[in-house]
Amino acid sequence: MNATTDDPLTGFRHCHTGIVRRLHELNELPELIEPAARARSLAERSLAFFREAVFEHHMDEERELFPAVLASAEPGDEHNRVQAIVQRLTQQHRELEALWKSMEKDLRRVAKGQDSDLDTADVRRLVNEYQAHALFEELDFLPLAQAILGRNGNHLAALGLSLHLRHAPQPAPYV
Repeated sequence: MNATTDDPLTGFRHCHTGIVRRLHELNELPELIEPAARARSLAERSLAFFREAVFEHHMDEERELFPAVLASAEPGDEHNRVQAIVQRLTQQHRELEALWKSMEKDLRRVAKGQDSDLDTADVRRLVNEYQAHALFEELDFLPLAQAILGRNGNHLAALGLSLHLRHAPQPAPYV
């Protein structure tokens, strides 16, 4: 005796079981849409921020701050200490930037809502290493820079002016 031919309603019951199971899965979708949208937005903002702020920050330090502190450091132990710290910070900049660049393509895919092979361990590593870098800079280098540049108000003023000119909007050229 065949259930479908002898009891045609059994087939309908089995279909409903499958339909209801799929509807339960569909019911999860609203909870996933908001985190997916947040992931896209966060990836998009991070891409813009890293390129516009972090890379620019590193250039400011390497082109303006580090040379100013090195030029004002007293010869000998102080200069050697500053040189070692500057080398360490610059090396960290390159490592952080390389890690970022290795993730950038996948972050772009996330920002577009596409499947991605973004390595979450690399994201955590970038965050942790940058936090350690910033802490070292805040606790070791910047107080030393303040002490060195603070000996001569002109040195701090020159650094401030240099940074201002570097970031000031450029006037449109006269034609």
